Amino acid sequence: MNSPFKGGRVYCGSIREEDIGKKVTVCGWVARARDLGGLIFVDMRDREGIAQCVFDQTVNGGLFEEALKLRSEYTASITGTVRQRSSINDKIPTGRVEILAESVKIFTPSETTPFEILDDVSVNDALRLKYRYLDLRRPSLQKALALRHKTTQIARNYFDSQGFLEIETPVLTKSTPEGARDYLVPSRVHPGEFYALPQSPQQYKQLLMISGFDRYFQIARCFRDEDLRYDRQPEFTQIDLEMSFADIDDVIEVNEGFLQKVFKDTIGVDVPLPIPRMSYKEAMDRYGSDKPDTRFEMELHDITGIAKDCGFSVFEGAVQSGIVTAICVKKGGSLSRKEIDALGEYVKTYKAKGLAWVKLASDGAMTSSFAKFLKEGKLEEIKSAVGAENGDLILCVADGERELAQNALGALRCHVAKKMGIIPENTFKFLWVVDFPLFEYGEDDDGNTRLYAKHHPFTAPKDEDIPLFETRPQDMRAKAYDIVLNGTELGGGSIRIHQSDIQQKMFSALGFTKEDTEERFGHLLTAFKYGAPPHGGLAYGLDRLVMWLAGTENIRDVIAFPKVQNASDLMMDCPSPVDEKQLRDLSIKLDLKKDK
Repeated sequence: MNSPFKGGRVYCGSIREEDIGKKVTVCGWVARARDLGGLIFVDMRDREGIAQCVFDQTVNGGLFEEALKLRSEYTASITGTVRQRSSINDKIPTGRVEILAESVKIFTPSETTPFEILDDVSVNDALRLKYRYLDLRRPSLQKALALRHKTTQIARNYFDSQGFLEIETPVLTKSTPEGARDYLVPSRVHPGEFYALPQSPQQYKQLLMISGFDRYFQIARCFRDEDLRYDRQPEFTQIDLEMSFADIDDVIEVNEGFLQKVFKDTIGVDVPLPIPRMSYKEAMDRYGSDKPDTRFEMELHDITGIAKDCGFSVFEGAVQSGIVTAICVKKGGSLSRKEIDALGEYVKTYKAKGLAWVKLASDGAMTSSFAKFLKEGKLEEIKSAVGAENGDLILCVADGERELAQNALGALRCHVAKKMGIIPENTFKFLWVVDFPLFEYGEDDDGNTRLYAKHHPFTAPKDEDIPLFETRPQDMRAKAYDIVLNGTELGGGSIRIHQSDIQQKMFSALGFTKEDTEERFGHLLTAFKYGAPPHGGLAYGLDRLVMWLAGTENIRDVIAFPKVQNASDLMMDCPSPVDEKQLRDLSIKLDLKKDK
């Protein structure tokens, strides 16, 4: 029995049969106390598990009276001798032994908790988060946070072994808004001026490369003021790294080694190397996603060629500038009309105009939302193209915007697969997605369409695409790469621009004036003048990585004190108003009407 404590103290969950006869002390919380007359059984719980302690009135009557005071969630210490348990419980690691109590000390009592401290109790999420310190006593959450700790330790040791130096970068930094909103921090000593909390250490780590620290990493706290989803939080943690004199293969090789080690050392999963690579275009064409889930098939089929002059106006209208794409849901013919209509509503949440479908019964009978409009022979062509047979379901999305249609059908693909239970469990499919577009179109705050950086404005273009800056920037590809696991982006990175002239062209393509560029990024462009090495890196979302290691679908389960969807903390009741004096010190005056 290994213990970090002195004087016989051990973790509750650490005692085993080989410890029989030893005198030990356990400290923790009372999970349960049962009075059986002459015997009292007390389950003591700490972060490592549960130990059953026995108070026997015939052995120590005076102690028995003190044991009667123990209630659920009292904190206490119990000292006694480990012995064989009479009733074996192999559901828990300590289920073959117990502690015959010789002394007990109650530290603090506890009121009745708002909910039971058990994993299988159904409790409203808001209540759990309001009393997060109680929720964190649950074994599953304690195990998840211990796994998070182990993951960060593996990261530190692995990257240290690869020659990386851990260097901290500032949390109070400069606001350079492009993409997600910054969290702003007002300065007291510079009235009217603000810091920003970092969305990532991107510029600092590039400056470290110029400084000569050729291999950097950091467990970095980052902040983004954006709408939340199940796998996002306003503050999050990255495993952040950067390498000098490196190209894509160098970065990928180092990170494949890390992924292989962390999955093996935490959950015993072997990650075969090398991890496959797929271009962004192929991922979108086949899976309708730049982070495809490759655990199952049901790939997209481009039927635009068939749809041309097919007789169905919806398809023919999309063909002019977009795409008609389809999936075949094997055995999907069993879905009801109501269920299919619900799928149509689902794709509309991804801005698709609707869903066209063909349902093939097992006896060959067919129902469809559009087949009656098709010219003779076209339906058979579609069935052949997607590999449909009796009993299957064909789902089609058509749109004048190619990626909109692909994204909608790609999301539907995963939704249907989950609904039908065809995604294999305990399977880990890794994939590098490479050759991303350098730019994408989006609307600015005024509703105007312009180019935005697909990743960020420091991503290097592929060398052969550099001439397209002047003519077709929308066709340029990036030296960017994302690591994807089972349809989730675990991390992403790129080779960075290290030449001033290329960086200037990038800013110009994004619509920045020379004044904007100098104001926002002058420090970086100046640094490029003094010998910038070629460099690149990657950042993992630690929270997402641990979420997969822990086998949970909710990122809150691996964060000690998470926020809810409106970015508030229910336990601390923040954000919250501050004193007028604090605002005056910061030269801030609020002009907001208070809600009644």
